[in-house]
Amino acid sequence: MSIETGPAPAEPQQAPGQSRLSLSTVAARNLATTTKSEPQMQGISSRWLLKALPWVQVSGGTYRVNRRLSYAVGRGRISFAKTGAEVRIVPPTLREMPVLRDVADDALLAELAGRFTQREVAPGEVLVEAGQPIEEVYLIAHGKINKIGTGKYGETTVVGHLADGDHLGDEAVRQSDALWEYTVKAATTATVLTLPWGAFQELVDRSPELRQAISDYLDTHTQAQNQHGEAEIELAAGHDGEPDLPGTFVNYELSPREYELSVAQTVLRVHSRVADLFNDPMNQIEQQLKLTIEALRERQEHELVNNPEFGLLANAEYDQRIQTHSGPPTPDDLDELLSMRRETSHIFAHPKAIAAFGRECSRRGIYFGSVDLGGHHIPAWRGVPIFPCGKIPVLGGHTSSIIAIRAGEHNQGVVGLHQTGIPDEYEPGLNVRFMGINEKAVISYLVSTYFSAAALVPDALGVLENVEVARPRD
Repeated sequence: MSIETGPAPAEPQQAPGQSRLSLSTVAARNLATTTKSEPQMQGISSRWLLKALPWVQVSGGTYRVNRRLSYAVGRGRISFAKTGAEVRIVPPTLREMPVLRDVADDALLAELAGRFTQREVAPGEVLVEAGQPIEEVYLIAHGKINKIGTGKYGETTVVGHLADGDHLGDEAVRQSDALWEYTVKAATTATVLTLPWGAFQELVDRSPELRQAISDYLDTHTQAQNQHGEAEIELAAGHDGEPDLPGTFVNYELSPREYELSVAQTVLRVHSRVADLFNDPMNQIEQQLKLTIEALRERQEHELVNNPEFGLLANAEYDQRIQTHSGPPTPDDLDELLSMRRETSHIFAHPKAIAAFGRECSRRGIYFGSVDLGGHHIPAWRGVPIFPCGKIPVLGGHTSSIIAIRAGEHNQGVVGLHQTGIPDEYEPGLNVRFMGINEKAVISYLVSTYFSAAALVPDALGVLENVEVARPRD
C-alpha cells in the first residue's frame, strides 16, 4: 500500500443544478482565523557600525574638532578622466599635491596637467632606481606600484605600495639634487603620467603665483614640528644643574573643522481609510512606521560609511590608507593596519572581505579567533573584533576596503554625532512629525534622523584599500 503526500486536492467543481450537502472550504475560509506575522523586511542588516560607535550629544547641531596646530600638509589622491585608451588629469585635483595646495588658478593647473605624458608600464618594469636623481614627477592613474628599498643587512624589501591616484617625485621641490631613496617597480600592469622637472621649472619661472605657492610650502617645512606634523612643544629632559629651561606653549588650529549634523528624511503617507478600518489585530500606521524607520537606519549607516563629507571611507587621511601586499586580505595586511594606531577597537569589513581573509588564513594554516559580544560570536584578529558591514562597497564585484578605528571621545577616536531630545522624538535622534491630512484623505508623517561622524585625530581611522574579495580559481 502506498501513501501519497502533497498539497490538498482542489475541491471538485459543482455540477450544474446539483445542490451542496456541506459548506465549501472557500466559504469556510472567510470565517476562519489565520495566524499571521507582522510585516517583514529583507533589507534589515545587523548594523554593527551604529551599535559600535559611541554617540556624542551635539546640542548645537554642530560639532567642532579642536586640534593642535599642524604644519603637515596631507598628500591626497589625484583624479583622472579616461576616454578610450587616453587618460587625462582632472586639473583641480592637482591641488592634492602638497606643493600645489594653495594654487587658486584653475587655468594654471590645466596647463600643468597638459604637460604630463601618458606611459603604459608592464608588470616588473622598473620606473626609477634608488640613488638616481629625481628628474620626473610620476602620477599613478591605474595599477599598483611597489617601492623597494634595502634592509639593514642588504636584503631587498618592499617599503610601500602606491595605487590609483598616488604620486611621487614632487618631494624633490624641498631640496636641490634630490635622489630617489627607493626603487620604484610595477607590481601590475599600470598607467602612469610623467612630468619632467624641466617642464615644471619652465612653468614656475613665468608664473608668480606658482612661485609663491612653492615658497609658502617650503616655509611650512622649516617650522619646528613633531613626527606627526604638529607644532613642536619645546621640552628639556635629562639635564643636570640649573640650565635655562625652554619656554613653550601649545598652539591650536585657528580654523578647526566643524561637523554639521546631516539628515535622512522621508514622508510616510497612509490613507485614512486604511488607518480607520484595517487596524485589527495590527496597527497599520505603527507597522508602516516601523519599516520606514528600519530603512532610515540602514541609510544612516550607509551614509556613515560612504558620505563624501563625513563618511569613514572618504575622511580617512591618505597617510592612514594602505594597500594590500598581494591582493586578497592577508594576516600581514591586517597586522600592518593595526600597527598604524594605538588601541584599535573595531574593524569593519564587507562579508565577502571577511570570507576572503578567512581563505587566506586557511591557506596559511592559521585560525583566527572570535570574541563574544552580547551573545554574538564575532570573528576577531589579534583580539580586535571584525564586524560585517555590507555598506562598504564592493567595486566591480572584485575589490573592497577594510576599515579600522579607535572609538571614543575619551580616547581621541572616532565618534558618532547626534542630538537627542528633539521635538516629537520617537527614538534617540529620530522624530516623527504629523504633517496633516490632504484633500484626498491621505495622512502624512515626516520621519527624520539627524547624525554625523567625526575622527578626532587622523590616526583614529585607517583603511586597507583594494582588497580583492573574488574567490581565486583552484
